[in-house]
Amino acid sequence: MKGINVYVDTSVLVAYYCPEPLSDKVEAYLRAYTKPSVSALTEIELLSALSKKVRAKEMKRNDATRVIARFLADLESGYYTYLSVEVAHFRLARDWLGMFRLNLRTLDALHLAIASSQGYSIITADMNPSKSAKGLGLKSILLT
Repeated sequence: MKGINVYVDTSVLVAYYCPEPLSDKVEAYLRAYTKPSVSALTEIELLSALSKKVRAKEMKRNDATRVIARFLADLESGYYTYLSVEVAHFRLARDWLGMFRLNLRTLDALHLAIASSQGYSIITADMNPSKSAKGLGLKSILLT
């Protein structure tokens, strides 16, 4: 889907870089876009997810290291557009959380704020941010 801007949340990145049931679908979806976007938040959450997989013995340390290297190579090569996380994103996330009407988690609110500030759709494999996006009138693509 050339020309449509999307922000990739961490649930999609994990499925893209690690073998999971959604991996094939996620790969096809991401390859359809020109320069999907990520942020420092997705980067750090990806490393956290890999660390959790290693600690739970779901993934070997060497494999996690290879995943990190591949992600960083994709980032360096310009495969992704890298969006900055700014104070305005935190304030927008704060305002949405302060509405007290959505089942919105902290980091999901921040991902949504980053995507919405660019006018991007968020691609997620997690029902919660997808529902919250819809509740906020934002564009969301849920991969299941």
